[in-house]
Amino acid sequence: MIGRKLAARLADNGLLAGQPLAALHLVDVQEPPVPEGNGNFAVHAQAGDVTVAENASALIAKRPNVIVHLAAVVSGEAERDFGKGYRVNFDGTRNLLNAIHDAHEKDGYCPRFVFASSVAVFGQPFPDVISRGQALTPLTSYGTQKAMAELLIADHTRRGHMEGIAIRLPTIVIRPGKPNAAASGFFSSILREPIAGEEAVLPVDDSVRHWFASPRAAVDFLIHAAGLSAERLGVHESLDMPGVSATIAQMIEALERVVGREAAALIRHKKDPAIAAMIDTWPKAFDPQRAVELGFEAESDFDAIIRAYLEDDAP
Repeated sequence: MIGRKLAARLADNGLLAGQPLAALHLVDVQEPPVPEGNGNFAVHAQAGDVTVAENASALIAKRPNVIVHLAAVVSGEAERDFGKGYRVNFDGTRNLLNAIHDAHEKDGYCPRFVFASSVAVFGQPFPDVISRGQALTPLTSYGTQKAMAELLIADHTRRGHMEGIAIRLPTIVIRPGKPNAAASGFFSSILREPIAGEEAVLPVDDSVRHWFASPRAAVDFLIHAAGLSAERLGVHESLDMPGVSATIAQMIEALERVVGREAAALIRHKKDPAIAAMIDTWPKAFDPQRAVELGFEAESDFDAIIRAYLEDDAP
């Protein structure tokens, strides 16, 4: 979803890091749709599986200047299917990094590599507000896989193979379309479905607090990360993205303000202990000072997140 929105934004404005795009190459396990663009650059789309090392090498052979790596098995699925999670989230990332290393050794190739990490790299015990330098203590396979990838990216960057930056995305809401296998998927469904006049199930207590940003903000993060100069970024680090800390009760209150009480009335409480246990291991709020200093921006309240969905994605 984020990849499609990123491709559409790039195709629409034709720029990245202040420079005109020469080409945009889209890869997914199923051939992704080609967005409508301004016609000033080529857009290619293909099916490809980076868990196969040869496929990753073939993509790097094109020597892209900027690589945005979004391919992942999401949290709930990674927890249920241990092998698949590691194969995609860790081995797939490592295949890309190995291919970049080999290209660097051959001809000095050194791309900007933007990696979509996650706040799931943190786990209990942690403070109510997480600040820069918090230890990584993931309590899910997904969070562990993302943390391992961050370390690999840091090492390849340190050795000069690429300019890597890992951005830890908040939970992205409101996701358009159908639910996915993420444990966090209900955060979107309890808003998306009622906005469409349909019932939604809330599987955790409404006192649960979490860290959020919109799909629009996520695309902004990726584009900004791609354009940051190496000098400004400095020594590689993984960055906690800005967002909104809100309880589910506050989310529902925002839904009432922006859409109406009739929408909020469509939310039905039915606790799922497995999802509740997983959500309990996730952080509640961040102090994203370093990212803000580098120019990353997100919504300032949950009302704005709902409005972004209404403007960008609501049927």
